[in-house]
Amino acid sequence: MLPPDSGADLPLRADVVVVGGGFTGLWTAYYLLCAEPSLDVLVLEARHVGFGASGRNGGWVSALWPVAPDAIAARHGRAAALAHLAALRDTVDEVGRVDAAEDLGSGFTKGGTLVVARTPAQEERARAEAEHGASWGDGTVWLGPEEARERLATGPVRGATANPHCARVQPRDLVDGLAAAVRRRGGRVVEDTPVGRAGDGVVVLADGRRLSAGAVVLATEGWTPRLPGHERAVVPVYSLMVATDVLPEEQWERIGLARREVFADHGHLVIYGQRTVDDRIAFGGRGAPYHLGSTIRPEFDHEERVFASLRRTLTALVPALEGVSFTHAWGGPLGIARDWHPTVTWDPTTRTGRAGGYVGDGVAATNLAGRTLADLVLGRSSDLVGLPWVGHRSPSWEPEPLRWLGVNAGLRLAHAADAEEARTGRPSRLAGLLGRLTGGH
Repeated sequence: MLPPDSGADLPLRADVVVVGGGFTGLWTAYYLLCAEPSLDVLVLEARHVGFGASGRNGGWVSALWPVAPDAIAARHGRAAALAHLAALRDTVDEVGRVDAAEDLGSGFTKGGTLVVARTPAQEERARAEAEHGASWGDGTVWLGPEEARERLATGPVRGATANPHCARVQPRDLVDGLAAAVRRRGGRVVEDTPVGRAGDGVVVLADGRRLSAGAVVLATEGWTPRLPGHERAVVPVYSLMVATDVLPEEQWERIGLARREVFADHGHLVIYGQRTVDDRIAFGGRGAPYHLGSTIRPEFDHEERVFASLRRTLTALVPALEGVSFTHAWGGPLGIARDWHPTVTWDPTTRTGRAGGYVGDGVAATNLAGRTLADLVLGRSSDLVGLPWVGHRSPSWEPEPLRWLGVNAGLRLAHAADAEEARTGRPSRLAGLLGRLTGGH
């Protein structure tokens, strides 16, 4: 293993300086060095690689996208939407290819996604999703109750949607392996080096040191509001996770997930789970509050109320887990743009690029972003630089306190809509209001 790079002897200049040592920054550095091994590529990370969402997520390498293909087609045409969906599917396999070729050790296993419908309202949405997915050829199918239970032994279930285009990884192992691959290829990944300002060929560190760069890539996701000029680009919304103790094989025979599928349900409040490399269940979801002024603090990673809710939700979803010990709990912020639209941007004049706003669907999307940014930095014409998210400009979030009111109102509405549907069995009357508040997402 290569020794860690030191921030004490940083160069005065680099061909490319990447700000952020998560998936976006590391994938960008990796593909730049694959294409041009002679490039001097410097990755700067404020804490350690994977400190943000890249090291804390649910490990879904998926072709999911927070913007519906119809919305993409309305703006860019059906062909562009289909090309984007195909690129996302290919990206899942590309992560697996690099994982194997570079021996990243992430536990990449492509078992697909299973999303169960537990109420009549969820079933209605799930069937509509399967029908809509078929119209776009995305591979989503509807499973009846018996087939759904064969895949995952849930409590009362009315069916499920299944999609093959998803793999499971251990995210921290993936990000550590990727950083090692960048270093092996000659890149420098410097940790504990926070950046105060970056762009237009100059990177100013928090301690006042200045570096010049032939190109700058901003890969800061949920931490982006800390950069001057980007305070309202995304909001950092917290997602928290819990994990069970290691489960014995006889218990897995009762639970299912034999293909290592990742799983969720069709509720309004996002939940997500996976069977881990070491045979636990790692399970997460939204529900933690957004904090005024896009504030990020370590204590926000731990909301015992949300952890308790996640444990209850998982046990209700998979009754065979009743009485199982939970051994881990953690969390962190992810980035959401005002229109829920991830983006890759590149300014050829200032030679500054940026990608982010993945809305929690970034484990695969960051790879696509990294390949795209590499092509943009190198001035290469490719199918990737023509994808519809390239150059998209999301509107800024509202100033405070409107931002705080709106984001937290959305979280409360999602809770309330799920509770109403569980009580009545019918689609919630609040769903329409929730859709309007989140721009239809």
